Amino acid sequence: MSLLDDGWAFGAEFADPLASLDTSIPDGVDGALLAAYALGLADDALVAAQRMTWWCSRAPELELDLAWANVALDLLGQARPLLVRAATAEPALVPALPAGSPIPAEDALAFFREPAGFRNHRLVEGADADFAQAVVRLLLLSTTRLAVFERLRHSRDQVLAGVAAKGVPELAYHRDLAAQWFLVLAGGTEESRRRTVAAVAALWPLHVEALETHAVEVAAARAGVGADPADVREQVAAVLGPLLETAGVVPPPSGRARPAATGRDGAHTAEFAPLLDEMQSVARAHPMGRW
Repeated sequence: MSLLDDGWAFGAEFADPLASLDTSIPDGVDGALLAAYALGLADDALVAAQRMTWWCSRAPELELDLAWANVALDLLGQARPLLVRAATAEPALVPALPAGSPIPAEDALAFFREPAGFRNHRLVEGADADFAQAVVRLLLLSTTRLAVFERLRHSRDQVLAGVAAKGVPELAYHRDLAAQWFLVLAGGTEESRRRTVAAVAALWPLHVEALETHAVEVAAARAGVGADPADVREQVAAVLGPLLETAGVVPPPSGRARPAATGRDGAHTAEFAPLLDEMQSVARAHPMGRW
């Protein structure tokens, strides 16, 4: 660490990610609602990126090692302005830090919230059992997120619209990368196919959960700033359905009881707290530190 530069998550002396955007809250939109919506999108990207970094030096080949790292960086690039948007729309969300701490709001949100304060879907927080599961997880996440971001390009909130406009081509690449490897693994050896089928069976319920209607997303969509994932189900199915059919993989039945609370409500799996412990350890050990 240096005594000169600020920043935990995204490096030192980065320009304000919202500097070129109109950060005023659109007329008639509740700031707390806008912040809650942005926080969910940010946490999906932040947590997924953290999980994906595990594959650095562990992917099956060098090209995939680099590709997975680049996808994680893209997601971090989406998370940062969304966290800043959440903080500007509702400053009370930002955890209190020691007086004089140099840590910016987005890093405070990333590193000083407790697990129950995170609003990511549970789809992104589990550890991958193998690379097939990493591929399926990215396929499900990127297909859904891309459909949502395509709608967010027309958000009344200029920050969300700007993040989405930049994110759409990134997410299209993420989806296509995952789809390519999904077909390779499903059509490969007997073992690679077995693992791919098992990954779909394990992750499909969490994918269905991520497409369920949530009150925050419904309200944000009605206010013209957000997109309800339930509204993109058909679009997502139109991508995943033919892909699964081509691979000869049948997902498990979707019918199940809706959980009392989901990741958007702050309810997480047992794997989530250890993930945050690792991600937040340095910042929490040195809350007055400067990079």
